Amino acid sequence: MRYGLALFPGQGAQHPGMGADLAEQSTAAKAIFDAAGEAAGFDVLAACRDSTPDELARTELSQIAIFTHSLAALAMLKERGVGFDAAAGFSLGEYTALVAAGVLTLSDGLCLVRRRGQLMQAAADAQDGCMAAVLGLEDEAVEQACREAEGVVLPVNYNCPGQLVIAGERQAVDAAAERCRAAGARRIMPLAVSGAFHTPLMQAAAAQLREFAEGISFGAPEIPVYTNLTGGRLLPDNLPVHLEKHMISPVRWTVLLRTAIQDGFTTGCEIGPGKTLTGFARKIDKGFRAVPVETAEQAEAASV
Repeated sequence: MRYGLALFPGQGAQHPGMGADLAEQSTAAKAIFDAAGEAAGFDVLAACRDSTPDELARTELSQIAIFTHSLAALAMLKERGVGFDAAAGFSLGEYTALVAAGVLTLSDGLCLVRRRGQLMQAAADAQDGCMAAVLGLEDEAVEQACREAEGVVLPVNYNCPGQLVIAGERQAVDAAAERCRAAGARRIMPLAVSGAFHTPLMQAAAAQLREFAEGISFGAPEIPVYTNLTGGRLLPDNLPVHLEKHMISPVRWTVLLRTAIQDGFTTGCEIGPGKTLTGFARKIDKGFRAVPVETAEQAEAASV
């Protein structure tokens, strides 16, 4: 079985118990969890399985957990003969896509994501930042609300039509959210993350990540990778600088998926916890068929 896009979720998709059935039913998936444990210095599978929602929401744990779970699900799919023609990931998921495309080795990817999570957690602990999804309002209205609010608050995740995430200093996010409500937003939904990601508040962490990434070898993509930094195909030039910009720039997911569809892709698997990207795909283009693959049962079904 072959699909067009391998789609990998980002932070916020984590939940207790994730990945346990993959490790039980797939030798390849269990090997991914074992490798992650060695790289991280703790039992990642046990953390995915047994942590509380609050523990998993901490960036230093959630990023390595989601990254590992997604690669374990991908390993089971490959074990069952499933292939992909391109890859893309949402925020953190772009790192998973880089491993899936052969740009990063599993070991280097694990080390990079582990460091990224630590740096972002430290930045989050140093400031009172947050993120919230604004539902049912045009992007332009959300952008205007952010411009009018005092303090640091920016539109950061362009998820799909009618859904835009804002992030920044907590008081500024609250003020922008109130403006969005007044403008007719259907709902404001706080996100299960611990900081104001994809904003300039992450600048120091992003610079440190670039320095760390300069010590890692990046390969040429074996399959195309679509990046949410630009919404287009990744150009494998100076990836440490790309990853620095990626941490402090908006996630242009709507543009990314539309670009991939224009390039001829019509199917995909959301590989990892949750089915958020599958929902986004339906709202971006009803002609694009995406299926979620989080569990061993779903991996089996996707291989038929």
